[in-house]
Amino acid sequence: MYEKMKLSWFSNLKGDTLAGIVVALALIPEAIAFSIIAGVDPKVGLYASFAICVIIAFTGGRSGMISAATGAMALLMITLVKEHGLEYLLAATLLTGVLQIIAGYLKLADLMRFVSRSVVTGFVNALAILIFMAQLPELTGVTWHVYAMTLAGLAIIYGFPYVPVIGKAIPSPLVCIVVLTAVYLLTGMEIRSVGDMGELPDSLPVFLWPEVPLNLDTLMIILPYSLMLTVVGLLESMMTATIIDDLTDTRSDKNRECKGQGIANIGSGLLGGMAGCAMIGQSVINIKSGGRRRMSTLIAGVALLLMVVFLADWVSQIPMAALVAVMIMVAIGTFSWSSIKDLKKHPMSTNMVMVATVVVTVGTHNLAIGVFVGVLLAAMNFANKVGNILYVGSEEADEGNARIYKVVGQVFFASSERFGEAFDFKETVEKVTIDLSRAHFWDITAVQTLDRIVIKFRREGTEVEMIGLNEASATIVDRFAVHDDPEAVEKLMGGH
Repeated sequence: MYEKMKLSWFSNLKGDTLAGIVVALALIPEAIAFSIIAGVDPKVGLYASFAICVIIAFTGGRSGMISAATGAMALLMITLVKEHGLEYLLAATLLTGVLQIIAGYLKLADLMRFVSRSVVTGFVNALAILIFMAQLPELTGVTWHVYAMTLAGLAIIYGFPYVPVIGKAIPSPLVCIVVLTAVYLLTGMEIRSVGDMGELPDSLPVFLWPEVPLNLDTLMIILPYSLMLTVVGLLESMMTATIIDDLTDTRSDKNRECKGQGIANIGSGLLGGMAGCAMIGQSVINIKSGGRRRMSTLIAGVALLLMVVFLADWVSQIPMAALVAVMIMVAIGTFSWSSIKDLKKHPMSTNMVMVATVVVTVGTHNLAIGVFVGVLLAAMNFANKVGNILYVGSEEADEGNARIYKVVGQVFFASSERFGEAFDFKETVEKVTIDLSRAHFWDITAVQTLDRIVIKFRREGTEVEMIGLNEASATIVDRFAVHDDPEAVEKLMGGH
C-alpha cells in the first residue's frame, strides 16, 4: 500500500512541482475567461479550478491529468445564469456531480470502446484548432509588441530545452512566463496582462450551499442543464484520459474518473464554483512540462489558489502574450500532424470520419456534437462494410427436384435486403434447403426477412427446411419468427 502511494504521489516530486506551477499560471486567465463566458464573477471560475484540481488529484482515475473550469462547460451555462442567476448554477453543478457519480457506478465509461481511433484523432485535431483560435483575440488589433513578445515566448519554449545542464531541468513554458514577465515589468510596454482579464479574488473560498428552493420546480429548471453538463464533462474527460494514456503509455481507470469528476464538481459547487471537467490543453502542458503523478495535479490547484489570493499583485502583471505562447505550444503539440500524412494511406471512410469530427467540432464549438457525429459515421461505415460481407450461393440437390441455398456472413438490418434478393422464388422446385451453418442473425430485421423468404416459397408450394442455425441465431429466430403463425403471416405480408 505504501509503495503504491509513493509511486502515485512522490516518485516524480521535482517534475510534478514545476509542472504544477506552470499549469497553475496557465489556468488563471482561462478560468477568468470561462467565467466571463458563463456570465459570472471571475472568482467563480477560479474557485472551481482550485476545487476541482485538488479533489480530482485524490479521486480521479488518471494520474497527471488536469481538471478545472472549461470553455465547453461554460458555454452550456450561459442561459441558466442569464435567466436564473448564480445560485441555480451552483445547484446545477451539485446535481451534475451526482449524475456523474451515478454514471461511474453504472460503468458508462465502458462505452468509450465504441469511439474509434479516427474519432479520437479528429477530436484531438479539432481541439488543437479551437485552442489556437481561442488565442486569436489576444493577437488581433494589437501593437507589434504583442507579436514580438509572443514570438520570443515561442523561441524560449522550443529553444530552452537545448540549453546545456538546465535545459532539461526546468520546464521551458515556466521560463517563458518568468522571462517575458520580467521584460514586461522592465520596459513598461502597454500590452494586456492577466490583471486586465478581470479582478482576482482576495479571499479563500468558503462553504456555500445554494440558496434555491428545494422543490420539484427547481429540479425541473436545473435538470436539463445538469444532464448536458454531465454528458459533455464526462465525454471531454474520457477523451482527455485516452489522449494522456497514449502520451504516457499508461492506462487509466475511466469509471473511477467518472466518479472522481462527480465528487470534484460537488466540491466545486459547495465552494461557490462552476462545473468543470478534464482539460486537454492543460493536461498536455502538465505532461510536456514533466508532470506525471497525482502530485502535479494537486500542486496545480493549490498553487492556483495561493497565487490569485496571496500573490495577486505579481500574477496580474504576467503578460497575456506569454500565456498565448504557451497555449500555441499546446495547440501545436496536441494536433496529430501524422494524421495529415495518413490521409493518403487510410481508407476514404476513415478519413471522412476524422474530417467530419474536426469540421463539426470546430463549427459548433461543441465537443459532444462533434464526437457524436464521428461515432455515428464510424458506426454507419462499419455496418456498411459488414453488411457487404454476405454471400448466398445455391446448388441443385443430389436427389429430387430441390435446391440448396448456402448463406455465409452476417445478416442484420444493413445486409437483410441483399439476403432477401438472393433467392429465386420463380424457380419451380419441390423443396428448398437453407443452410445457415455459416451465417449469423443479429436483429429483428434479419428475422423478418427470413420470414418473408420462407412464406414466399411456401406460397409457391415449395417445402422449406432451415439447417445449421447456431445457438444464438436460433434463439432470436425462435423468439421472433412468425412464418409458422397464419395470423402473423397475414399481417407481415399484408402489404406485399
